[in-house]
Order: sequence, then structure tokens, then C-alpha cells
Amino acid sequence: MEKSSYVYILASRPYGTLYIGVTSDLIRRVWQHKGGFVEGFTKKYKIKHLVWYEVHSEIISAITREKQIKEWPRDWKINLIQSVNPAWRDLYEEIT
Repeated sequence: MEKSSYVYILASRPYGTLYIGVTSDLIRRVWQHKGGFVEGFTKKYKIKHLVWYEVHSEIISAITREKQIKEWPRDWKINLIQSVNPAWRDLYEEIT
């Protein structure tokens, strides 16, 4: 049995720069982004707030979903976040 996998969206601020990722350890991965331990896009643009995530039972389905969402227009991504997190709260504290 595979462990859970996650697709997640981080934001720099409400309606700010977005980052979409996939991981098998959501808490550890978001902690890495928040601490600036991940070189690249999220560190450069200070993208640290977990605003949306989705749980998958298989990594393949999570990767497929991540790729799908990355192809969406920005307003679809905003609507996805707003549908479950209209206040753009940082959900990290809720999962830790």
C-alpha cells in the first residue's frame, strides 16, 4: 500500500504569485519552503503560504493532477483556492 501523496498550492500573499507542487510529505515540504531551504522559484519570490492542498492515495494520480492544474488559466487556480479557502489562510498551521 502506497502512502498518501499531495498536490499543493503555495502563495506569496492573497492573489499573489502561486506555486503548484506535489509531495509525499506535505508538512516537511511546506516547512522547507517556509524556511527558504528550497532553492529556486519559491525562495526567489518568497512563496511560503499553503493555501490549498489535495490528498491522493497514489503518487501517479497526484503527479497527473499537478500537471493538470499547472496547465489551467490563473483564474481557474484562484477559483480552486477560493472554493475551499476564501480568506487565503495559511493552512500549514492547521495540518501541523
